[in-house]
Amino acid sequence: MDRAASSGDSEGVGLRSERDGLVRKVPDLMPPEPEEPDGRAGRLDAPRDIGLLWSSNAADALGTQMSGVAFPLLLLGLGHPPTTVGLLAGAGMLVTLVCGPVVAVAADRGLRKPVMAGSAAMAAAAMGAVALSVAAGRPPFALLLGALLVERTATACFEAAARGTVALVAAPHEVPRVVAGLEAGDRAALVAGPLLGGVLYQLSRPLPFAADALSYVVTALCVRSMRSDLRAGSTAPGPGADDARAAAPVPAQARDATPSPPAPDAPRPPGAPAAPAADGCAPAPDARSAGTPTPLRALRSYAHETVAGLTLLRAAPRLRLVLVWTTTVNAALAALYFSALFALQDDGGPVAMGLVLAVSGGAGLAGALAAPTVVRRLGGTRTLVAVTWLTVLPAAGLAVAGSPWSFGLCFGAFCLLLAPATVVVQSAAIAETPHHLQARTGALLATAVVGAGAGSPVVAGALATHAGPAAAPALCALALVLLALFTGLRAGRLRPGGRP
Repeated sequence: MDRAASSGDSEGVGLRSERDGLVRKVPDLMPPEPEEPDGRAGRLDAPRDIGLLWSSNAADALGTQMSGVAFPLLLLGLGHPPTTVGLLAGAGMLVTLVCGPVVAVAADRGLRKPVMAGSAAMAAAAMGAVALSVAAGRPPFALLLGALLVERTATACFEAAARGTVALVAAPHEVPRVVAGLEAGDRAALVAGPLLGGVLYQLSRPLPFAADALSYVVTALCVRSMRSDLRAGSTAPGPGADDARAAAPVPAQARDATPSPPAPDAPRPPGAPAAPAADGCAPAPDARSAGTPTPLRALRSYAHETVAGLTLLRAAPRLRLVLVWTTTVNAALAALYFSALFALQDDGGPVAMGLVLAVSGGAGLAGALAAPTVVRRLGGTRTLVAVTWLTVLPAAGLAVAGSPWSFGLCFGAFCLLLAPATVVVQSAAIAETPHHLQARTGALLATAVVGAGAGSPVVAGALATHAGPAAAPALCALALVLLALFTGLRAGRLRPGGRP
């Protein structure tokens, strides 16, 4: 889900109408409480849907962590070499990168809930098939490969469609709290999931896969039970409200004005929904869509909508800040993890890394629970800048760490600090992205984050081999110093009165 990044989550720029929680008096990066509640704030079922969103995310994350530990153990236990395990993991990552931006278009077109529920059901079927085949004896490799690819494809589709759900379920002033709850669920799953997966696998090999299938069923039921309208743009005050704002930032005077429908022949930005005709019927096709549709024309149109998030990114200073921050921090975290793995391989091995992961996961959970209070007291901008500077200390500490406990302490401090900053960037991004671009923009950012993190193990391994175990943490600390300087400069310019 942020996942997510998360989860997660979509980023954007101040292009929103008043219904979307547009910030007209923004003191920092966080979305303020609106002057007048919108439809989401006044709905009686909003708290229920937020709880369902948290439950679906936690169930999904817990099941994924359990099977994520059990699947490599199963393959190795069946006699497959580590190379095969690595290739399957790489194939799963490739599927995620390819499917996310494609499915995001369908989600932004209004199919968010069907895609989420259908993807969870498909993943449940795939993991159920694995559990049954393992229970029956020695499962064939072709079945395991097919089930893994189906599950990874379904998960990628679910995550792509889920981006933007927070903005459609929660009122603008509740977004930081909702994001913190999602982050807490991810962190709790990171702590409990691997342990539960290992224990269940020891009891019976099919159990962790059956548990993962059950978690996907719970996720699908939670999504289906939501009463909120998850179709992007469904709460628009009038046709074309987002269309006029979807390609470039608008001045404050324009944001405060009441949006009016565009002219019938006015061009629409990529990915924006067409405005209905005056009589409420579907719009008549324009010159570009007139004539008999062809597969090539449909493919070009779909590709054009897929890159709509890139257009928004180029026009959004705040979105670019979030992109730089998230990619740098995630790349540094991946490099630090693998440098610790290399350093501890002769000093405790898997047990030592388990200790490091447990400590860092628990610290991340504590940080996520405390994040709303921290952000509310300090403000979004000060929290983000302060956290970025403070992360330099544990990164540098890993360069001189020598024992598993010292590694765990440094990683724990790093994850504890990251949680409030993650809430800041995700909340600001959600509040700034138009509803009809949430999934596509989030998919673009997720692709950038995954791509940046993919090279970190290679860099960490090369530095550990040729320059020693302290080289990668030192380089990460330097990168975080540069990021802190950049964040301080850019965050200050994003305050009211600052240059865009």
